[in-house]
Amino acid sequence: MDNDDEPVGRVLSRRHALALLALTGTGLAVAGTAAQAATRTTAAPVATSVDCVAKPEMTEGPYYVDEGLERSDIRVDTLDGTISDGTRFTLDLDVLQIAAGACSALPGAIVDLWHCDAYGVYSDQAANDSVGHTFLRGYQVSDECGRVRFVTVLPGWYQGRTVHFHLKIRTIGTDGNPYEFTSQLFFTDTFNSAFLATEPYAAKGTPDTTNATDFIYLAAGEQMLLSPRRVRGGWTARFAIGLDLSDTEVGDDDSGGGPGGPGGPPPGPPPSTSPSPSASA
Repeated sequence: MDNDDEPVGRVLSRRHALALLALTGTGLAVAGTAAQAATRTTAAPVATSVDCVAKPEMTEGPYYVDEGLERSDIRVDTLDGTISDGTRFTLDLDVLQIAAGACSALPGAIVDLWHCDAYGVYSDQAANDSVGHTFLRGYQVSDECGRVRFVTVLPGWYQGRTVHFHLKIRTIGTDGNPYEFTSQLFFTDTFNSAFLATEPYAAKGTPDTTNATDFIYLAAGEQMLLSPRRVRGGWTARFAIGLDLSDTEVGDDDSGGGPGGPGGPPPGPPPSTSPSPSASA
């Protein structure tokens, strides 16, 4: 079964990542003393209260499109102005660089987020009958603190995959070449079960795949779990992405090929373009 849902780059277990950081003296970044701060006059802001651990890459998937849409709220379809159905979700990402035994904010990085809608459909895909539509896609540029924010909706599901977001970060590596990090973000099965039982998600029926049976999640998904908290009107979560910009293997181009090779679609038929309680995709 050929598809592009195979891990790309080097996948580190959390244990190995922590061991790597221990060798360089890097762990959870904390604010230093005034004397130490004085020596960092040209450095990026030091990250505080975030998980400074190198994160694993995962597959780009077949549905990435570089729409060139710089926006925080990705719910709107620029083709017709409609807003995607679903429960509002705000995602704050801290983009960090790990180097020389320290962890600091990474400003100026291009961060793409894309995912399917409440019915399992991706925009701008012939297989989804959504060419020209741009819902649930967009990018932000990290600020001086390495932060980006996306306003979106909770994703639905489609055949063969657990609920997930796609994430791509583009910046420059320590060698001066383009650096590209691609991965996926997940929720716990408990959280998925709860919100998928609400409308409009419930109209699609019971998902056929959970984290426990999703082969991408099983590779390293526990390191990419979001911890949402309830806010008025929906949910929110904050997550830190630690990047080793000297790792040229991880920083390589993550794009896939065509169908039948590394860039082919996920297993099973394409997602349905309309909600149906009996739909299996």
